[in-house]
Amino acid sequence: MASTTLTYEGSNFFRQRLILATLSGRSVRINRIRSKDDDPGLRDFEASFIRLLDTITNGSRIEVNEAGTSLLYQPGLLLGGSFEHDCNVQRGIGYYLECLICLAPFCKKPVKAVLRGVTSNQLDPSVDIIRAVSLQVMKKFGIDEGLELTVSKRGSPPHGGGEVIFKCPVCRNLRPLQFVKAGKVKRIRGVAFSTRVSPAFVNRLVEGARSILNKFLTDIYIYTDHMKGPRSGKSPGFGISLVAETTEGTFLSAEAMSNPQGEEISVPEDLGKKAAKLLMEEIYRGGCVDSRHQSLALLYMSLGQTDISKLQTGPLSPYTIQFLRHMRDFLQVMFKIEVQQEGGRDEGEESQRTGCDKILLTCVGVGFSNLSKTVT
Repeated sequence: MASTTLTYEGSNFFRQRLILATLSGRSVRINRIRSKDDDPGLRDFEASFIRLLDTITNGSRIEVNEAGTSLLYQPGLLLGGSFEHDCNVQRGIGYYLECLICLAPFCKKPVKAVLRGVTSNQLDPSVDIIRAVSLQVMKKFGIDEGLELTVSKRGSPPHGGGEVIFKCPVCRNLRPLQFVKAGKVKRIRGVAFSTRVSPAFVNRLVEGARSILNKFLTDIYIYTDHMKGPRSGKSPGFGISLVAETTEGTFLSAEAMSNPQGEEISVPEDLGKKAAKLLMEEIYRGGCVDSRHQSLALLYMSLGQTDISKLQTGPLSPYTIQFLRHMRDFLQVMFKIEVQQEGGRDEGEESQRTGCDKILLTCVGVGFSNLSKTVT
């Protein structure tokens, strides 16, 4: 990889840039971070994210100016190992876990991370979605034995108090992926949880979700998880995550979380219905991964062996589109993108269902190899 420093401006896509810089070994400079805001510079949760990167690597050089509006990051070697990290409660544990999922397979030592903070919020993927879907995406690339995510405590915003244990093995090479058939939904699973509220809330969440989903499918099971005492964190809250599994091994997810303590009170039934409708939208969008996991699958495809990988998705999310641009900058990987329109329309008929069009993404992996992993 070229050793020149890549330069960007602004706070958008902050994690993307630092994760890809770490994997490619390229330095990155980010200037004018919220320079026009009343409160300029890095936020506390971004500083916590940088500390996590510093923990998982060895020899990284991180320079932040006094105002916090400029960052220089020169990545070190991915070390891994066992460590603990207190995540900032402004963002969920999922914000930090998404980074570990991208980096952990390429570390020198297997990762065992204890993360503390908010297990579910309205911004980031909950630990339940990461456990049910993100780990399944990793397994498709050959990252399997020893991969585990355990929720030992739940924590709701604003004060958190949750704790999860993430274990990930190291991997020498990633398998190429050929995943172009999504299949049909055969079952829906989910988790409804509550912390420091009445146990009846989880049942009301399930009722709300089932009132919509039962019209379409009979194989539905939503597990209820009411945490008590010290395991229930520091703040009241409740939420539901749903995962649809297809006949071809596709996992599509959606979730809804109550408002934080101090804001307008959420109604459990409405929250359950909202999650069900979001899941229906993901199913309608289609694809072999849901919109939240597009970027993870594409990253693993680009880091795979020098072989062709193919993936069918629904319409690309704005986050994924920017991720493709960043992969071109850092890894010099470009994807062939083909739009596959749904059949059944006349040639002259204007598309009324553009949301249903599928995208076929093809790339050749860069042959990224973890030299720390010995061949068995």
